[in-house]
Parts: sequence; structure tokens; C-alpha cells
Amino acid sequence: MMRYWYEGFLGLRYLRAAPRRGVVSLIAGIAMIGLALGVAVLIVVLSVMNGFEEELRTRILSLTAHATISGLEGRISNWRPQIAKLEHFRGVVASAPYIEEQGMVIHGNKSAGILLRGVLPDAERKVANLTPHLLSGHLGDLIAGKYRVILGKDLAQEIGAKVGDRVVVIVPQGDVTPVGVMPRMRAFEVVGIIAVGMYEYDRRIALFAMQDVAKLLRMGDDISGIRLNLADMYAAPRVVRDAAVALGGSYLVEDWTTQHANFFRSIEITKRILFIMLSAVVAVAAFNIVSTMVMVVKSKRRDIAILRTFGSSPRSILSIFVVQGSLIGMLGIALGVMLGVLIAVNLQMLVHGLEDVVGFKFLDARVYFMSDLPAHVRLSDVVEICVFAFALACMSTLYPAWRAARLLPAESLRND
Repeated sequence: MMRYWYEGFLGLRYLRAAPRRGVVSLIAGIAMIGLALGVAVLIVVLSVMNGFEEELRTRILSLTAHATISGLEGRISNWRPQIAKLEHFRGVVASAPYIEEQGMVIHGNKSAGILLRGVLPDAERKVANLTPHLLSGHLGDLIAGKYRVILGKDLAQEIGAKVGDRVVVIVPQGDVTPVGVMPRMRAFEVVGIIAVGMYEYDRRIALFAMQDVAKLLRMGDDISGIRLNLADMYAAPRVVRDAAVALGGSYLVEDWTTQHANFFRSIEITKRILFIMLSAVVAVAAFNIVSTMVMVVKSKRRDIAILRTFGSSPRSILSIFVVQGSLIGMLGIALGVMLGVLIAVNLQMLVHGLEDVVGFKFLDARVYFMSDLPAHVRLSDVVEICVFAFALACMSTLYPAWRAARLLPAESLRND
């Protein structure tokens, strides 16, 4: 135990003591700063990817629910008893019927494709909290028989519609008339604007009262499916399958992990690639410790000879310089963690400030699905980065420390 204390004490003393040549301290400082920057960059980038993934998941789930059960033919009849069963099914918090169909909306001389979604406002509130996303109007304004609609923000801007305007909604089904097949259409009053923050939804979504959409599509009392809010969103694949089986089978099931699997898979792949690429930066910074330790060993040849003369073993000499190199790595990693976490926590403010300075918006919602750059620091990522960087720093000290342990006292004093 005493031997380990003595080796650690000398390693720390060599780190704190002023070297004979100022260039040694300069190189050590550069190695430390390089390692800190590499660690900080890796933390910031992974935090941005985490934030992007969580923000994307939150915004997607605000409209798509955790899972859906739909009919094999696109319709579910006699759905009310099924809703009652699902309300008591283990793992299901709430359920809501819906009708969904592709269509087109016309306002003036402008038109756009839309996704019609008919909902029951009271039931929909239990499945998805849309209130924070409503820029105007309320979900309760969708009263059956009033023929009202809530449009996505980007959709409303594209067709030039605002609250109070009337738009014409056209669906693919048609009616046979003496002059041919005419598409079904109906005028609706715009009573609200919704902004989820994802261009894909804000450009396509249009919410209606479910009964109005059923009349337009002539579905009678049928619905397209049932949306579920689950107690554990990560158990969605299992719970929705079990729920469909409990209802008697013959249903199509889908959950949020499969509906947007490409989004989350691409984020995970990108995160891994970035980790590998940026790890090279950390590796380069960590291996700079090699040059630092080589110069330290060269400047401490006399000290090494004296220690060997007093009975220190080669293993003790090796341990001294491993401790010193490891301390350089630890200080660089600690500085990098503080810097990385500080930048990640204040990233949105920094990005907005930079956008104001350059006059250019870095994130286009039409490309990146969101206009802000979120960041979320995960402890697991920070620990993984620290362990990786520290392992590289320790490896970088082995060769210089091994050379120091091989120095012969007589040769060191003669050459000195």
C-alpha cells in the first residue's frame, strides 16, 4: 500500500512541478486541451442526436398515438363494444376511434393534398394532447354537423386560408351522375390552426369531427380504426398485438416504432457513425500524450537514475509515469465534460444567437422536420465517452513509461 502511495505521489509531483524546459509544459497543455475539445465535441454531437430523436418522437406521438388497431378492409363495424373492452385491457390507458383518408382541399384558386382525420374531441384528448399545438381554436370546436376543420399551419399558409374562411374538401370516392363520375366534396369552415412543429404534419394534417368525415365518405357508423394511449410506450408492439387478439383477431396492428421506423433507424445509424468518426478526434488528442510523456521522460532521466539507485524497481518507474500520463488524460477529460455539457445545455440559445449574427437559419423545417436544435445530455453517453477517452489516454502512456522503466542508472547519469 505504501509503495502505491509513493508512486502516485511522485506522478502527481511530476505533473505539478515546473519542468526544466517550458516546451514540455506547452506540449502537455496542448495535449490536455486537444483531449478536452475532442470530448466536448463528441458530447455535444451525441446530445444533439439524442435531442433530435426525442423531439421527433414527441412530435410524432402527439398526432399518431402509441398504437393503432384497424380493420383488414379499412373499416371496423360495431366498434363501441371493442372500445369498452380496450378501456379495461392491461397496459391501455385510453382509446379513441378515428377515420382517416387522403383528400384534397381547395381555397380560392389554390389546392393541396391533405390527410383527413376524423376524431371525437372528448376521446381524442385522452389519446393525444393537441391543446399545446393549437395556435387558434379548440378541439371542442369540431362539432358534428357543423362541418368545421382545423388545418395544419403550413397547409393553411400554402392555400392562403385563415380562421373563418371556408374551404372545399374533396375525397377520392365519387358519385355517378348523368354527366359522369363526380368526386364527393363538401365546404368546411376553418375554425383553428394547429402547429406540431414537423413540416410533414403541418403541411398535410386536417382535423374534422368524425361524424362529418363519415358522412362525406359514406361510411355510416363504421370507423377506420382505434388509436391507443399506452402506459408504457416502449411496450407498444407487445401490448397492441395482445389487445388485437383479445378483440378476436382479424385486425391490422401498428405502433409508433413501425410507423416511423426509418426515422428512428436513420437517427441511430447516424449517431453510431458520428461516434466512430469523432472518436478519431479524441484518439488523435489522446495520442498526443505520447509526445508529452516522451519529453517528460527525457527531462527526468537524472531523477529516474536516482530512484533506481535507491532501489526503485522498473515496475515502480513505469507506474510513476503511467500515473502522470493518466492524470493529464483525466484533467483533459474533466475539462471536456464540463465544456461539452455547458454547450449542450445552452445550445439552442447559442444557435439562435449565431443565426441572428449571420442572418441565416441553419434548420429548415421542410428538410429537418423541426426548426430548433434540441440537445439532451445522457449520462450513459457521457460515461461511455469518458471511459473510451481515458482508456486511450492510459494506452498512450504505456510506451513512454516502458522506456523510462528500461533506463539504466549509469547510462542516464553518464549522458546527463
